Amino acid sequence: MSKSFAVIGDPIDHSLSPNIHSAAFRELGLDSSYIAYRIPKGELEEGIEGLKKIKINGFNITIPHKIEMMKYLDKIDESCSLIGAVNTVANNDGILKGYNTDMDGFLEPFKKKGLNIAGDKVLLIGAGGAARAIVAGFAKEKARSTTIANRTIENATNLSNFAKTVGLDATPIHITDVGNTAKNYDIIVNATSIGLKNESSVISLEGINEKTVVYDIVYMPMNTDFIRKAKKQKATIIYGYEMLLGQAARAFEIWHGVEAPYNAMKKSLLGGF
Repeated sequence: MSKSFAVIGDPIDHSLSPNIHSAAFRELGLDSSYIAYRIPKGELEEGIEGLKKIKINGFNITIPHKIEMMKYLDKIDESCSLIGAVNTVANNDGILKGYNTDMDGFLEPFKKKGLNIAGDKVLLIGAGGAARAIVAGFAKEKARSTTIANRTIENATNLSNFAKTVGLDATPIHITDVGNTAKNYDIIVNATSIGLKNESSVISLEGINEKTVVYDIVYMPMNTDFIRKAKKQKATIIYGYEMLLGQAARAFEIWHGVEAPYNAMKKSLLGGF
């Protein structure tokens, strides 16, 4: 039986997911296809109906539908209810079950590199969509504390309150108050889209060293200014593409029930850069 999958969102033409999943299908000889399907804001309900009609087996959700999609699910797994957003759906005979692979995708590179998070002090830049899943991940892995730096202090405060509900000590600060404190943290994460258009890093990485883990969730370009500055300080780097791969591998496993061919997916992704 041939299976079909998709990624939905708007804009969607830059999505790397079709390449990654197609490479996995080829590697394992699966009779499956994966397409990018543009659904503009405000047209989600009709879009989902259309996907159900063609009996799609599963789909990924990207901006701007990750929160609104929650309304159209029949079942949700705990990652989904905790984060309040969905990015992966499995369709079982018209019953839609939602998952959020952001948290597992974010944590995967730490596991692959054998980096421990327990007891670490974290500086998180940004309080948007991805940041919530990241906070949940740090809580799960028992980080000691998180400082949430954001341009809008209100959003940082809301995220800090969420952090406390999942058992993570958190302090909201304005991005300009980071100053030269980067060296006081074990892990520094950019969870904003800054770097996407080659903007320079919003914080100074003065004084960090090879023990500092610096993680940028932006994956295009691969070497953002933030990553380049971290490399100059000899920090341990985690690239955005590693999170993207972690998410894709988790989605693959949800849909197919077998281990994702990580290296084939990685090769296809890096070939796409």
